Amino acid sequence: MPILTTVVGSYPTPQWLQGNTSRGALRDAIMVVLKTQELAGIDVVADGELNRFDPSHPETNGMIDYFISRMSGIQTSFSIADIDAFRADAQLTYRTDPAGVVTGEVGDGVLNLARDYDFTRPLTTAPLKFTSTGPHMLTKVLTGRYYKSRDELCMAIARVLRRQMERIPAEVVQIDEANISGHPEDREWALPAINHVLDGIRGRRGVHVCFGNYGGQSVQKGFWRDLMPFLNGLHCDHLILEFARRGYGELDAFKELDPKIGLGLSVIDIKDNGIESPEEIARRIEHAQSILGPGRIPFVHPDCGFWMLQRSVADGKMRALVAGRNLFEGRA
Repeated sequence: MPILTTVVGSYPTPQWLQGNTSRGALRDAIMVVLKTQELAGIDVVADGELNRFDPSHPETNGMIDYFISRMSGIQTSFSIADIDAFRADAQLTYRTDPAGVVTGEVGDGVLNLARDYDFTRPLTTAPLKFTSTGPHMLTKVLTGRYYKSRDELCMAIARVLRRQMERIPAEVVQIDEANISGHPEDREWALPAINHVLDGIRGRRGVHVCFGNYGGQSVQKGFWRDLMPFLNGLHCDHLILEFARRGYGELDAFKELDPKIGLGLSVIDIKDNGIESPEEIARRIEHAQSILGPGRIPFVHPDCGFWMLQRSVADGKMRALVAGRNLFEGRA
């Protein structure tokens, strides 16, 4: 099977959208993002996560607050005691405040991810990827007052996300989990919840795991080998993992990856403004295939989202991604 190119999700916010968040301006911005990917030759495109862009929370680009603020049972204003309780948990030192406080049973509220998909789908004829933050990540940014344990809260969030995913007929749906990389010990309670969401996806099921891209910095430490029991337990078709920034010395660990799960290989460093050459990208794919064997890499992509980069840099990296894949496969 040919290797497909894709993006992880986010794209630099077009400047005009920051001053005009009307539906018309949003439609134009998403259309530009999709067309830019198409012109670069990306096989599976995404909306740049602009449907979730909020100028009040640009630092997370809609990865957290968009979901939390729309679910019922979660309040987004909280006391000093709530903040102290959150800060006492050393697992999220890069955040000073919780994203919300769980005060009741978590429900869909006004969250409507299918509406975002329906808004984007008519704007491109290319295969479309839809992304969503996963239940583990969302659980870790909350302070709980209602559920007895994190696993109960995580599954409650998973039930909401599954109902949302069941309504989205995208060719690829990707669940983003950017905290589990530093906390493999969470596997026992995170895995059932993530799989509950994955089992509701209608298209190809992907899970993105990275070591963080908060302010252009990694925020998690760990090793892929420690995550192998978690990765092998996922009910997904492929992974979307970070390698370019970290290097490829850990690829040997993925010989233990369940052969039913494809390894999406990142070949673009999104924390570096330099644009990779097609030759460098082709070498990275060739190196990975020499270790893992043919047919194990369904996608090549960047390490993470592009939202921290300038548009010109992101666009150049996408063109290089496609050219490098083409060079590796001997395409004209």
